[in-house]
Amino acid sequence: MVSRMKYINRWALMRNEHSENLCEHSFEVAVIAHALAVIGNKRFGKNFNGERATLIGLYHDAPETLTGDMPTPVKYYSEEVRNAYKTVEENACRSLVDMLPEDFRDDFSAMFIPEYGDEGLWKLVKAADKISALIKCNEEKKAGNTEFIKAGEGIKDAIENLDCPEAKVFVEEFLPAYEMTLDELR
Repeated sequence: MVSRMKYINRWALMRNEHSENLCEHSFEVAVIAHALAVIGNKRFGKNFNGERATLIGLYHDAPETLTGDMPTPVKYYSEEVRNAYKTVEENACRSLVDMLPEDFRDDFSAMFIPEYGDEGLWKLVKAADKISALIKCNEEKKAGNTEFIKAGEGIKDAIENLDCPEAKVFVEEFLPAYEMTLDELR
């Protein structure tokens, strides 16, 4: 099921200059989650397991192989819809874990089901997910696609409201590099 992530496209309600599937997005979230863990450890004296943050980031959207990618305006339309979708997503997570051989389930549960532990890492992954979405918005705007302007503004506000100092450092210090050309990065 996880290998089917490459067939699920994101941003379905928006015109995209570059389409993005769940595999691409999850890879980026995993890399950013690892960076956030390192920032937390180095700059804020925390003790995050960066490798585990990476794994959670890699799997964080795997339930969407069963649910599809629910567009944000639909997912957050109302409290009732938000709660219903949360239930659907939790059931999808449990279904994915149940597909595994019984002796593997404990090893994967924490990567699919937040209440199995690693609460601090899930918070980092949520921040990484938002940062990845902001990067996507910025890339689309850079390509001349104005459709992502409002989404980018909303996501930037959401990142600022996360109470995640690691995300603030990433946005301030690393996000500007995503605007650079290959020659400028050298």
